[in-house]
Amino acid sequence: MTQPGHSEGADTTADAITIANEFAEVRVRRVDTRNGSRLLIESPRSGQWISLCPLELESLTWQTPLTFSAMIGKPAAPLITDATWEDT
Repeated sequence: MTQPGHSEGADTTADAITIANEFAEVRVRRVDTRNGSRLLIESPRSGQWISLCPLELESLTWQTPLTFSAMIGKPAAPLITDATWEDT
């Protein structure tokens, strides 16, 4: 895995913002890539990270609390597996 935000074509455009409570800690920052701006979300505790485009971020607003409960109920596991995706 490459360093988040340091891949070729990605430029960090903002200082990171850390959001934390007793259950989790994440760092977020905007990065510019050849394909436009993305939001980089990092979990310092787990070392996991994801980079989301504006459409992926907007899709979060379409979800209900049940979606997030399902994701939190199975930490570090995908909500939809390859087998589930192939069935659709």
